[in-house]
Amino acid sequence: MELYYSFSVLIVISAVFAYINARFLKLPASIGVMVIALLVSLGLLATDNIFPHTFDRITTLLNSIDLTEILMGAMLNFLLFAGAIHIHLEDLKEQRIPVMVFSTVSVVISTFVIGLMMYEILPWLGLGIPFIQCLVFGALISPTDPIAVLGILKQAGVPKSLETKIAGESLFNDGMAVVVFIIMLALARGEEVNTSFVGISTLLAKEALGGILLGVVLGFIGSHANNKVDGYNVHVLITLAIVMGGHLAAEAMHMSGPLAMVAAGLMIGNYGKNLGNITATEQDYLDKFWELIDEILNALLFLIIGFELLLIPDLKQYGWIGTITIAVVLFARFISIYIPVRIIPFRKRFGKQSIIILVWGGLRGGVSIALALSIDNDLNKNLLLAITYFVVLFSIIVQGLTVGKLTGKIDNVEDAII
Repeated sequence: MELYYSFSVLIVISAVFAYINARFLKLPASIGVMVIALLVSLGLLATDNIFPHTFDRITTLLNSIDLTEILMGAMLNFLLFAGAIHIHLEDLKEQRIPVMVFSTVSVVISTFVIGLMMYEILPWLGLGIPFIQCLVFGALISPTDPIAVLGILKQAGVPKSLETKIAGESLFNDGMAVVVFIIMLALARGEEVNTSFVGISTLLAKEALGGILLGVVLGFIGSHANNKVDGYNVHVLITLAIVMGGHLAAEAMHMSGPLAMVAAGLMIGNYGKNLGNITATEQDYLDKFWELIDEILNALLFLIIGFELLLIPDLKQYGWIGTITIAVVLFARFISIYIPVRIIPFRKRFGKQSIIILVWGGLRGGVSIALALSIDNDLNKNLLLAITYFVVLFSIIVQGLTVGKLTGKIDNVEDAII
């Protein structure tokens, strides 16, 4: 009953904020909900002494929500499947090398660039922390967030090939990011970790490749099951079973659930459609169902992100370092894109304008906050969570609202050569 109460309250607040945004602000749906939640949070902080009961009730509700478990264990699987089911595999195949490089090599480069820069900068502000904790932050903030990216690129007007690169990278970089984060966090805790090439390769293969293989198998089975029956309601149930059962299977086998959902979604959305027995009407119902799931969960997630402001103690004292961190993360994003582009012989060269879009379109979101919340309190959690929050807010609000306009101002973004 307590879970139902919390979920009901969040749905009601999401609906009210979505209406206000659609009626007055007219921002992209998810960003609008988050902006209103932020404004309400700031209002609650300003009037804490006047309306203490309201403030206490909302913070109690937020404390009852384990965002790390809800996002990484449930919402992310639904959102990744919903995003992947609408991606054309042919487009992804055409961009497969950039997607693979940006979702692996770029994550590692960004992690170490951010870690090194933060280790040098933090002592100047009296906030010096061990180098390994700086690398923990680098690992959690480096991956682009598929939820933020997929939701915002729909309305941004980014050229198709660039959209596929950015969306594909965000879908697949979770495997590498989680492995790097797990290793860095374990080292920060003082645990024994096999950091040899063989050890890391084995962990990555089990998490990432195992998750992808599991997703392919689930997608193959689900596609053939859908092909054998009629009725969109059965097709919806089968896809729900893939997501929910697939998550349980991935956890049991210690594989990447997010990557399994990406692979399963690509299989259902491409291989499943080509089998030919599902009618156009049934396919339309299935697509609309997952679009609706995507919209609802996005609204809930961005609402929670907006309200998370209330749970970060003394956020104002981190203003300067938060602002500096935004610049550090953008610089690291640029380096992590620029180095592979200059070294690796891609089939098509990347123009400077393309790099600008790739850097600015690499949004951070709920995944980074969820990972930051999973850090132990004795590992400077408040500091790392606060600066993560600054980066995420800037990324979603500023970058998310301007990436489309930036693209519109750049001519021939596909053709410019370095």
